[in-house]
Amino acid sequence: MTDDRTHVQDFFSVRAADWDSRFPDDGPAYTAAVEDLRLRRGDAVLDAGCGTGRALDALRAAVGPEGTVLGADLTPAMLETAVRAGRDRSGALLLTDVARLPLRDRSLDAVFAAGLISHLAHPGPALRELARVVRLGGQLALFHPVGRAALAARHGRAITDDDLRAEPRLGPLLAASGWRMDAYVDEDHRFLVRAERVG
Repeated sequence: MTDDRTHVQDFFSVRAADWDSRFPDDGPAYTAAVEDLRLRRGDAVLDAGCGTGRALDALRAAVGPEGTVLGADLTPAMLETAVRAGRDRSGALLLTDVARLPLRDRSLDAVFAAGLISHLAHPGPALRELARVVRLGGQLALFHPVGRAALAARHGRAITDDDLRAEPRLGPLLAASGWRMDAYVDEDHRFLVRAERVG
């Protein structure tokens, strides 16, 4: 295991038990972001970096009982919290690195990723791996329940243009990884980027 993966696991392991209680009002924002992904009944979707599985119920509602919902996370404690919350009933949970997914090429219709991009030590390869498992024309949603400025303020920092999630940086990164950015929203109450898998 690389130091980067260990750092992520250490960060989230100590926060897993009370993660949901720290952000109790995020549910509607997750639901709205899933709706923006425009999933269809029967689709196969991955929640990449699913954490405690807060998006899994909304994803299951979107694809229906005939659809496939997967949640992948690197941190066992986060997945254990998801199971305790009963969210494993909405999707199968995978303990795995999103940069090395145990999935077939083009086996998914969409990927939902809440907060993931900020925790990727090597975002390019991870975004290429997500592209590998999504069919052409499939969708990617990069989401956070607060925007860049609000998140920076929460951590006592100023927003900067070299932030990976800044549109001038993220657009080319997505393009180089097999995605075309279709929408970019960065408001105090939400960050949402939607991209399409292109050839």
